[in-house]
Amino acid sequence: MTKQGWEDSEFPILCETCLGDNPYVRMTRQSYAKECKICSRPFTVFRWCPGAGMRYKKTEICQTCAKIKNVCQTCVLDLEYGLPVQVRDSVLNVEDSVPRSDVNREYFVQKVEGQLGATDTLVNYGKATSIAKETLKKMARVEPYYKRNRAHICSFYVKGECKRGEECPYRHELPVESDLSHQNIKDRYYGHNDPVAKKMLARNDKALSFPMDKSIMTLYLTGVDHELSQPDLKAHFLQYGDIKSVVLVSKSKCAFINFASRAAAEAAIEKTGGLVAIKGHEMRVQWGKGRPIGPKDSSAVELAEAPGSVDGFVDPDTLPAVPPPPGAGQLVYASTDPRLLGSSAKTFRPDD
Repeated sequence: MTKQGWEDSEFPILCETCLGDNPYVRMTRQSYAKECKICSRPFTVFRWCPGAGMRYKKTEICQTCAKIKNVCQTCVLDLEYGLPVQVRDSVLNVEDSVPRSDVNREYFVQKVEGQLGATDTLVNYGKATSIAKETLKKMARVEPYYKRNRAHICSFYVKGECKRGEECPYRHELPVESDLSHQNIKDRYYGHNDPVAKKMLARNDKALSFPMDKSIMTLYLTGVDHELSQPDLKAHFLQYGDIKSVVLVSKSKCAFINFASRAAAEAAIEKTGGLVAIKGHEMRVQWGKGRPIGPKDSSAVELAEAPGSVDGFVDPDTLPAVPPPPGAGQLVYASTDPRLLGSSAKTFRPDD
């Protein structure tokens, strides 16, 4: 830190997702390149490419602001759990103490810089209860989400004017308008009115709540490691009740636990709390979805209402005859008729 209060650092504070999966990542460093988007003080900006096919990323806030909230300098997500600040503070019951006005915020930052010398962050995870920590672990991702580093959508493709084709470094997709399309870095940092946090909190409440359909007796597991097998999953969940079957999808890293009774499935949800660890591998547990009732599409409805059908079953004899495929009749080629002698006549009729 210089006399003017400007930051001069040698390496950024980043999460594993923003850093990327390339162990030999190369960065460019530029001192006092931009102002911090929170405290408006100049700071050192780092720029790098997380991996092949990904967009270049750079630091957005200074290290002092990142240490105050214990967040990444780029995505502004919590470094411990990878969650939005609003989600973390709501679970830990932490109140935001960072002032919003420019004068108060500058005084607060100067006062906090002395405390940050002894500790890395002002967020104290040790005071959190065991239930709060388990809730955060359940909501956190098991592995880094590198999909967040994808290239932006090509604006010329949206207008229908991109002529670069496969050589275009941007994604050729149409944007989807939603609440997640309007995110503000200050709202994410202060933990206020964050659309991503609202979606995660609502999804967490919905995942653990018992579904109204009593026929649902299946639990859905995500983040299943390739070292785990079906007997391992069955042996762990057998303590909650009888199990009909265990379906393991290793390619998608997920599994389905089908219980024999609804009471056993409810007991598994209540006792695991949405998070389970088997052989040192943590997985998230939530309710499965019920099977749809009725026909899946309009074609099934048309088939059920077809003439000659009884309760959806159609008599094959009542169906119209299928026309013969092209070329099933008599074929005459010009090369096999000596009268044509290789002429390019387009039509030829054999003698009656």
